[in-house]
Amino acid sequence: MKKITRRQCLAAGAAMFAAGAAGTRAAFALDILRQGYQTNIWGMPTYYLLRSGLLEKHGIRFQEFAVPSGNLTMQQMVARQVDLGTYAGQSFIIGHDKGGLVVIAQIETVGKTAQVVVRKDLNISKVEELRGRKVANQTGSSVGNIFVDIIAPNAGLKKGDFQEVRMDVNNMVSAMAAKTVDAMVNVEPYNEVAVAEGIGTSIMDFSSVDKMPVFMAATPDFIEKSADTAVAYLKAWRDAARDFKDNPAKVSDVIYSFFTSKGYNMSREVFAKALARVEVNPSFPPDLVPGLQRDAEVLLREKKISAIPDWKKALRPDLWAKANS
Repeated sequence: MKKITRRQCLAAGAAMFAAGAAGTRAAFALDILRQGYQTNIWGMPTYYLLRSGLLEKHGIRFQEFAVPSGNLTMQQMVARQVDLGTYAGQSFIIGHDKGGLVVIAQIETVGKTAQVVVRKDLNISKVEELRGRKVANQTGSSVGNIFVDIIAPNAGLKKGDFQEVRMDVNNMVSAMAAKTVDAMVNVEPYNEVAVAEGIGTSIMDFSSVDKMPVFMAATPDFIEKSADTAVAYLKAWRDAARDFKDNPAKVSDVIYSFFTSKGYNMSREVFAKALARVEVNPSFPPDLVPGLQRDAEVLLREKKISAIPDWKKALRPDLWAKANS
């Protein structure tokens, strides 16, 4: 019999240990998943997932990257600084064009959360009355693109008819209070805060123009190296969906604590109104392409992307199907 060296024995033992560990949990390619999310109401379902313990339950460790707006998460993903993040269709299409990003699920619809809010003292009631006014906008965001490319033109406003003031969404309410801008294109909870504090009046939400599905997107690198992780991750989202449906008080407490921890002086009533405008239902609807196609055509017309995506490459319903099998 050939003599086994101590080094070979140790190596064999390590291999047996690894095999045993693989038998007890999924063998993920990534040690730590890098999750991006925006700190407005759109990102709060993801924030809840991160705080719920559900990722750990499915064997996933994570690192979180919080930013004011989803288009910033998209840019981080294009630069391969983040693996996963949520944003609406316009930002996703730009991200796919610039960095090959793919959709692995639809998390929510948020058309009611996106609004045009004007200063209350101006007595403006229509978008067309913003001619010559200063409008705060998170330039490059999905909300910002929809306002500039669709809502303003539908109201007869061309570029230059109003002054677009580039600003993060979390700075807009204070800018309106200081009267340095006349209106803002913003999302919850900032709209509801402005209304509740008597600073602004909402003149429209985006739901009549776009229901605004918010997608969970992933980098192609992440999917290629860690498809098993992606499937386990989506299973955690299925569990989170049950919490949103069956235990809304628990979800509300977690999200409300986020905003209060950041110094927002927001009543429970104001917060409840803002959160109620988010429709959370993680899934992969079969009819995504027509809406995304319309968004892509607008972005192509405005020269914000180089080509209409190949939807068979941009959308990955197979991963959601595996998570539900």
